[in-house]
Amino acid sequence: MSKVVNEVVFGADRITIEDVVAISQQSSKVAFTQDSKFWKRVDSGVEFLERLLEEDGAIYGVTTGYGDSCTVEVPASLVPELPLHLTRFHGCGLGEYFSKFETRAILACRLSSLAQGYSGVSRDLLNLLKEFINQDVLPLIPQEGSVGASGDLTPLSYVAAALVGERDAYDGEQFVPVSDLMARHGLKPITLRPKEGLAVMNGTAAMTGIACLAYKRAEYLSQLATRITSMAVVGLQGNEFHFDETLFSVKPHPGQQKIASWLRSDLSHEEMPRNSKRLQDRYSLRCAPHVIGVLQDALPFTRQFVENELNSANDNPIIDGEGEHVMHGGHFYGGHIAFAMDSLKNAVANLADLMDRQMALMMDTRFNHGLPANLSGAQSDRTMINHGFKAVQIGTSAWAAEALKLTMPASVFSRSTECHNQDKVSMGTIAARDCLRVLQLTEQVAAAVLLAAKQSLELRLRRGELTEVQLTPSMLKMKQQLDALCPFLDEDRPLEHTLRATVSLIQQQEWALYDEA
Repeated sequence: MSKVVNEVVFGADRITIEDVVAISQQSSKVAFTQDSKFWKRVDSGVEFLERLLEEDGAIYGVTTGYGDSCTVEVPASLVPELPLHLTRFHGCGLGEYFSKFETRAILACRLSSLAQGYSGVSRDLLNLLKEFINQDVLPLIPQEGSVGASGDLTPLSYVAAALVGERDAYDGEQFVPVSDLMARHGLKPITLRPKEGLAVMNGTAAMTGIACLAYKRAEYLSQLATRITSMAVVGLQGNEFHFDETLFSVKPHPGQQKIASWLRSDLSHEEMPRNSKRLQDRYSLRCAPHVIGVLQDALPFTRQFVENELNSANDNPIIDGEGEHVMHGGHFYGGHIAFAMDSLKNAVANLADLMDRQMALMMDTRFNHGLPANLSGAQSDRTMINHGFKAVQIGTSAWAAEALKLTMPASVFSRSTECHNQDKVSMGTIAARDCLRVLQLTEQVAAAVLLAAKQSLELRLRRGELTEVQLTPSMLKMKQQLDALCPFLDEDRPLEHTLRATVSLIQQQEWALYDEA
């Protein structure tokens, strides 16, 4: 666990993707602003709802049923029980549970929405949710069961249920009743006020929390795929002038230009040998900035979509206590997150495809410009029984294919639910979950191709076709770091554990890549 170095303050400035990631990694705790205007807005929403109830005002989800049951009036005597029933009948999620990292991100996103002060929730609820994050009381949240409108109802029902002391939570790697864990931390369950069950559940926190984590992983993969390309260019004796600054100045996509500049910083720009007739490398090298650049150019609008959602009041109805309005709308709809995640997974999967093609070039003696078959480092009398990265390349192809298969947009598969009350839904949570899977697969591809590219450099060095002086400091440092992780492959050995360790280091973003990133 990372050392806590700061606090993320809710109710003051906008929360960022980096704030959510820091909370998920436990490198930041959470606090509330002491600004009296913030607490006035929170308190006024609660007081306004209480007055409306006393005056028999009709409020969706407070004095009525939910969804298609919005026309069912709830007697005053049963109103206090309604939010508890909402949490219970939505307790039907299935699939794997979100990880602890993902769950912290989800809790942070729900807290951010409620802390906008337009959800009619009490200080007690806000403070308990804050303590859940700070004391690491993490409800078990199944990944499957949300259509992304009305928000992440079923996943977030597990958060609402935990606040009242029901269902289970993480205790290390074990699962225990959340009530036991709360007691151990000196926390007491709350009784949900009439609007509070709906406020916790009817929003986009699950998809948005996952989107924050996905963004940071994709951002790093953009840099890593660039470094891998640089190493492949050197290993394959490619034409480094494909990334010339003047060349890229005439196609002004800023992300694409950034990738080309990173490639230039990695390469020494030596002239090609005079006898070389290879003016143009294959697309997986020559067009790498154009492929990786799509992801790099997608990051700014993805950040805008995700952070605007993160800093929104995204439940229904919206309670303006100071203006004394109850506004019924559809802010729980996760369309922006769905589009962002569908787009991001497409750009990321294209990186997997690009690196898979680079891997294929390095393996094949018809295209690798003198490197041994499958990058085997075996001595000549042992080449017949050694196979180098042959099987790793097969795995790379499988992972890339699976990533590409998952690029079908989830958002186009809207279904009609709740007796056609919720007849157009976002599928944002499915898109976000798909994006995480595509990221995992692409990180696996990156791990394999990174190790293969390192092997290609070592082969050139050992054969006297390259010297360390010809490597830029950034590439030499990367090679040395990888040497410790994966020694030169001169005899076949199982690489599973090495690959898993490499994937883990990628996900931890262990290697600093580009200073200006």
